[in-house]
Amino acid sequence: MNILSFDLGASGGKLFLASVTEEGCSLREVHRFENVPHEMGDSLYWDIYRIYEEMNTGIRKAIEETGDRIDSFAIDSFSNDFALIGQNGQLLSPVHCYRDPRTVRCKEAIYGRMSGEKLYSLSGNQLALFNTYMQLGAICEEGNRFLLDQARRLLFIPDFLIYLLTGEEISEYTISSVSQMFDFSAGGWSDEILSSYQIPRSLFGRLTQPGTVVGATSPEYNRKMGTRGFKVIAVCEHDTASAFLSSPLLPDCALISCGTWCLIGTETPGCVITPEGFAANLANEGGFEGHHRLLRNVMGTWLLQESRRYYRQRGQEYSFGDIEKLALSAEPFTCFFDPDADCFFQPGNVPEKIRALCASAGLPVPETPAAVFRCIYESLAMKFRWVIGKLEEVSGKPLPVINIVGGGVKASLLCQFAANACGRTVIAGPSEATAIGNLEVQLLGLGGAATIEEAREKMKDLYHTTTYTPQDTDRWDAQYRLFAARFSKDAQ
Repeated sequence: MNILSFDLGASGGKLFLASVTEEGCSLREVHRFENVPHEMGDSLYWDIYRIYEEMNTGIRKAIEETGDRIDSFAIDSFSNDFALIGQNGQLLSPVHCYRDPRTVRCKEAIYGRMSGEKLYSLSGNQLALFNTYMQLGAICEEGNRFLLDQARRLLFIPDFLIYLLTGEEISEYTISSVSQMFDFSAGGWSDEILSSYQIPRSLFGRLTQPGTVVGATSPEYNRKMGTRGFKVIAVCEHDTASAFLSSPLLPDCALISCGTWCLIGTETPGCVITPEGFAANLANEGGFEGHHRLLRNVMGTWLLQESRRYYRQRGQEYSFGDIEKLALSAEPFTCFFDPDADCFFQPGNVPEKIRALCASAGLPVPETPAAVFRCIYESLAMKFRWVIGKLEEVSGKPLPVINIVGGGVKASLLCQFAANACGRTVIAGPSEATAIGNLEVQLLGLGGAATIEEAREKMKDLYHTTTYTPQDTDRWDAQYRLFAARFSKDAQ
């Protein structure tokens, strides 16, 4: 059985081909490409045309490698961004990036329509400028309501790509659940939230659960690609849902899906909407049947990516290996900052922003690249501990071990610092957790496994982990108290 997964991240896309037999499973990357947002004027866009063609390049490679024997294909990606298609199926406008400044400009007006507290009580989602609701509100507030009036469908990015392959218009459950317009108690869209901007329910495709075979590639697509075609399956399209699903330690652990963002959470039996959750800005997010996440977004390796870009523009090129070595060479615990400071939401000049934050807090300013990188690693690890503490309080369960999954598994220094700061063992891996979760749900959709546990067993050859034990915890504890007192509204 040949199963192909497309994992689209905010910094790159990867296509993986899995071969599943009675003896086990093998996984190989068939295509990879960089994905970055593009600035045009004061707006930020994804190059959705290139994303589509890069996806097709990977599919062509898989067709060739398998002799045109692909059993199924599925897509997962970052959440909240979308394409609007018109009455005749055409793309109505460029696809904005969730970091586009329009939501910053319109934040107060949007919350004037419906308060943050009300939105949280109805959706359970965290308050964040990147949410789909915030983007739709900005469209309306800035005089572009006509786009919604002309649209036949709003399709989240994975659903839009599925539409291009199959012609089917769906709204997959996990990615819909984090839009800030979904009502978990009703199991569908919130009429009260939609009514705040007169957003019609008909704008969304049919709500589709992960594991559903959406359809087959269309005859037109097959002719273009030179293939006999294959099934397209809806998986947990929100990449975090796919990553969490593949965790080897569920459910009683703190889980960190570590990449451009660090999604720090734990599984709960159902939705948890409380004043304490709102105060900590913890999100409720849907997963595969029987799986629900309580988590918080923390600005992740984006800080390192943007710092690397900053220094490259100034003629200083650092690999991620160089970055770790430089960080280790710098003096520890000289300064901290809050990784979730508003200034980091939009791209550009991260080292300068860090220096400004440290200066305004009365802390030493990191001048060298080594000092900047050290400050980033330590600040992220401290924020991990703060969030995990809030998760324990709101979920009511202890989280004695941390499972870090995703690309951040390769950042060994961050994994070790997380163990040190949190005083917990860190199990790092699998690194391709999102692709594995994607493939496991495809396997269920194809009938190759009856339960997610059985699918995990078939994929067990892909579960590679590394263990990090806490070190120098007394010193990290003392530094954490300083971090929390300075940067947390309710230090612990």
